[in-house]
Amino acid sequence: MPGGKSKSAGIRHWLNAGQDAAEPLIEWVIRLCGWSAILFVLAIFAFVFREAFPLVTKNFDFLAFISGTEWRPDSRIKPQYGIVKLLAGTGAVTLCSMLLAVPLGLGAAVFLSEFCSKRMRETLKIVIELLAAIPSVVWGFIGVVVLGPLIVKATGAPVGVNVLNASIVLALMSVPVIVSVGEDALKAVPDSYREAAMALGASRWEVVYRVLFPAAKNGLLAAVLLGVGRSIGETMAVLLCTGHAVNIPDSLLDPARTLTATIAAELGEAVRGGEHYQVLFLIGVVLFAITFLVNLTADIVVKGIRGRDHD
Repeated sequence: MPGGKSKSAGIRHWLNAGQDAAEPLIEWVIRLCGWSAILFVLAIFAFVFREAFPLVTKNFDFLAFISGTEWRPDSRIKPQYGIVKLLAGTGAVTLCSMLLAVPLGLGAAVFLSEFCSKRMRETLKIVIELLAAIPSVVWGFIGVVVLGPLIVKATGAPVGVNVLNASIVLALMSVPVIVSVGEDALKAVPDSYREAAMALGASRWEVVYRVLFPAAKNGLLAAVLLGVGRSIGETMAVLLCTGHAVNIPDSLLDPARTLTATIAAELGEAVRGGEHYQVLFLIGVVLFAITFLVNLTADIVVKGIRGRDHD
C-alpha cells in the first residue's frame, strides 16, 4: 500500500508538471487564434492596397473614378473608370434586398424563439441551414431560370434579370444568417424578463416588441449587419441576376451592375499589372471602405443605445 500510494503520488506529480509546462503553450495558441482574425484582415487589405497603389504614381484621376458615370475600361481611345453607376447598382440591390430580408429574417427568428414547438423548431432550423448551404451560383441559376420568367410574366418587364430579381435572391440568401443570429440574441434574453412581463398581463406579442426587442437590440442589430455584409459581398448571384448592365437603375425592373460583379467578370480579362487590373483592386479597396463605414456606424449606434440605457 505505501508503495502504491507513492506511485500514485508520482503519477499525479508528473501530470501536474506536464500540465504546468503545457499551460503557457496553450495560452500562447489561444492568443494566436484571437489575433489571427485581425492579422488575416490586415494581410488581405495590405495585398489589395498593394495591387492598387501603383495608380498613385500614374497620375490616375481619382476624382473621376469616384464621381464619373462612365465605365469603359476597354476603350482604345480613352479608358474611363467612373464607378458611380456601379455604386448605384450596389446600393439599390443591397437596400432592396434588406427591405425584404430584415422583416422576414427577424420575423422567422421571433417565431423560432417564441412561438413554435420544439419539434417544429428543429425541423425549421434544418431547413434554414439547408438554405444557407446552397451555393451562390445555384441561387443565380434559380434567379435566371425561375424568377426571371416569373418577373417578366407578372410585371411585363422586357428582361427578367434586374434589380428586383437580384434583390429577391439576395434576400433569400441573407435570411438564414439573420435568422440564426437573431434567434440566438432572443434566446439570450433571460426568461425572468418574459415571466415578469407575462405577470404584468402583457400578451405574447407585447412581450416580443416591448421586452425582447429592446433587451436583444444589440444582437438583432448584429444580425442585420451580417445580412448587409452578406448582401454587399455577394458576387455570383448578382452577376447572374442583375443583368450586368452599367446603368443607374430608375426602377426595380431596370438591370444594374454591382462592384463585386464587376471585379468577378473583368479580373480574368485584365492584363496583370495593367491599369484596368489595378483599378479593379481599387474597387476592392472601396468595398473595404464601405464595409468599414457600415460597421463603424453600427458601433456608434450600439454605443449610443447603451449610453441612453445607462442614463
